[in-house]
Amino acid sequence: MKQYLSLVQEILETGERRSDRTGTGTISVFGIQRKYDLRKGFPLMTTKRVNFSSVLRELLWFLRGSTNINDDLTEYTKIWDPWADSDGELGPIYGYQWRKWKNYQGGHIDQIKNVIDLIKNDPASRRIIVSAWNVADLPDMRLPPCHLLFQFYVINNRLDCQLYQRSADIALGVPYNIASYSCLMHMVAQECDLQPGIFTHTIGDAHIYLNHVKGLKEQLKRETHPLCQLKIVKKSFADLKFEDFEIENYEHEPFIKFEVAV
Repeated sequence: MKQYLSLVQEILETGERRSDRTGTGTISVFGIQRKYDLRKGFPLMTTKRVNFSSVLRELLWFLRGSTNINDDLTEYTKIWDPWADSDGELGPIYGYQWRKWKNYQGGHIDQIKNVIDLIKNDPASRRIIVSAWNVADLPDMRLPPCHLLFQFYVINNRLDCQLYQRSADIALGVPYNIASYSCLMHMVAQECDLQPGIFTHTIGDAHIYLNHVKGLKEQLKRETHPLCQLKIVKKSFADLKFEDFEIENYEHEPFIKFEVAV
């Protein structure tokens, strides 16, 4: 995960102080990109422990079209609890937009199903895109989407993906984002009989919260380890469950506690 560490280093060295919505304060760079080749291993952070089970629970929750933390999420991870209302609802966030984007005829569009169909039937298409940035629904979202658009690209029996993320919490969020979209790539590639390839992570506001600087500097001093492997049971995309995923040979340094800026 040297790409991630170089990202941290670049922001610490070249970033500028900026105020933010939470009042915490950040060091920020605008417009930055890193690439992760999934053929070389699964990009789960090794300079600190990342709880992959939480990453996977959230991803499967999105893929069900869920928007309520009480739908098989909060009992396993509290990642969305600070933003949910008293009933556990978050409004039409990621899962809703991915699976139930409203059309003008009173129905819904399943963007995930559509991109899988395109990959299988028109792999050269330049329109294999999923967007969560639905301007009409933004006022009803408890938190507007940060990772808001991703595009698949098929080449030489390989499935690549590029994510555009408008806002990225480098210490806490980005390790999860990298792992989540890499897992999604594995799932879609398996469904389409392709090899998962290169994940390109493009970020708008890449920021380090001021209260995360000490922990990240500690992380930069740590030893990196070989990447782990992700194994998925061979079954259809729609039938995949939490128990069908396994991380193998995950070597990592100890967990680092970072406070969430709400």
